[in-house]
Amino acid sequence: MSLDVVILAAGQGTRMRSSLPKVLHRLAGKPMVRHVIDTAAGLEAARTHVVVGHGAAHVREALADCRVHFVVQAEQKGTGHAVAQALDGLGEGKVLVLYGDVPLIRRETLAGLLERVDEHHLGLLTVTLDDPTGYGRILRDEAGEAVAIVEHKDASEAERTVRECNTGIMAMTAGQLKRWLPRLSADNAQGEYYLTDVIAMAAAEGVKIATAEPCRPLEVEGVNNRAQMARLERAYQRDIAEALMARGVALLDPERLDVRGTLTCGHDVEIDVGCVFEGDVELGEGVRIGSHCVIRDSHIGAETVVEPHSVIEGAVVAGLNRIGPFARLRPGSRLAVHARVGNFVETKNAEVGEGSKINHLSYVGDARLGRDVNIGAGTITCNYDGVNKHRTEIGDEAFIGSNTALVAPVSVGKRATVGAGSTISKDVADNALAVSRGRQVSKADWPRPSREQDH
Repeated sequence: MSLDVVILAAGQGTRMRSSLPKVLHRLAGKPMVRHVIDTAAGLEAARTHVVVGHGAAHVREALADCRVHFVVQAEQKGTGHAVAQALDGLGEGKVLVLYGDVPLIRRETLAGLLERVDEHHLGLLTVTLDDPTGYGRILRDEAGEAVAIVEHKDASEAERTVRECNTGIMAMTAGQLKRWLPRLSADNAQGEYYLTDVIAMAAAEGVKIATAEPCRPLEVEGVNNRAQMARLERAYQRDIAEALMARGVALLDPERLDVRGTLTCGHDVEIDVGCVFEGDVELGEGVRIGSHCVIRDSHIGAETVVEPHSVIEGAVVAGLNRIGPFARLRPGSRLAVHARVGNFVETKNAEVGEGSKINHLSYVGDARLGRDVNIGAGTITCNYDGVNKHRTEIGDEAFIGSNTALVAPVSVGKRATVGAGSTISKDVADNALAVSRGRQVSKADWPRPSREQDH
């Protein structure tokens, strides 16, 4: 049977105290609802419907690259009313209802629930909680079959003692859903149409309620405020840390790691505290990452050491490199083996050849450095003329003295030397010495000015 997934994402989320729609708040670097969409994609759903309401335009924009069908719930009249907005777009197979603010639900859990669904069985995901306050309770008959769900506000004192709770996640056939939704009533404490009321309708028709539970309650925990958001963020990051350590990665403190994308590590990688990895990052064997580094969409080759407080984005580092501390590699930076980029050095769209060194306080952009080049402290490539970017070419074994400005477009030849404090605006030939600075003048016994005495 084909599968339709309906994701409810119309709520305002007032307790977040934010103008941003709740489902767009980021967990591990991407909107909560996107986690749910990605999980649905893993189920090979034929269609995914996202029900939007508050901030609908923002949600559409944030998910513009997702293959989903948007439907609008103009008025928030409950979960049953929200799902009803998607009825016309459903196929004839199974329907799975998910929530945009429940980001940690696992594909395996949902796949197990869907296996229980057919014309004679409705699938309901439940969870047993130590403190079920605020959750709808699962009511069972004497035979132990689930027959209804009662919301906390509508529950009696006896019903509130039940610890098995409704997660809101359920699955059924499209035919069942189309048959039951029009019969929902808003005769309850909230004046809303509860999707959960279809449970009693199913039981009345003799359709059995097939329940399943997640491996742990965190899977079905929703986000209503900033504290819950932070709790789920740490849970997500803890899972990533556990998986990395199981593969042999040394994390000096697993509680102080943030992965906001995909982190792939070779053997014997070591990561110090406070590091953030975004996008797709690959660390080769024996890489050591110092504390408080940010690495985004980059490949760091084997045996490289990244010293603390370095920022690396869109870079390819071949291996056996040393970077930082306080270095910044911007997009397009490519380091050959044994190249070094030191403290307070910034590179952008720059190729740094094998064994070349930019050790301190320099900017190298739109440039290509050959092999064994030495860049002195305070050197900059002046690559921008206010309109266009220009290239700097530096040949093998060239030596650039400290406090040099290389005004691009310009080239420095192989084994050339540029004297410290020079401004180079013309090409320098191979093996040449280039010096461009004012002549030093010394005057012996020069009388230093003194402050005039008051009379």
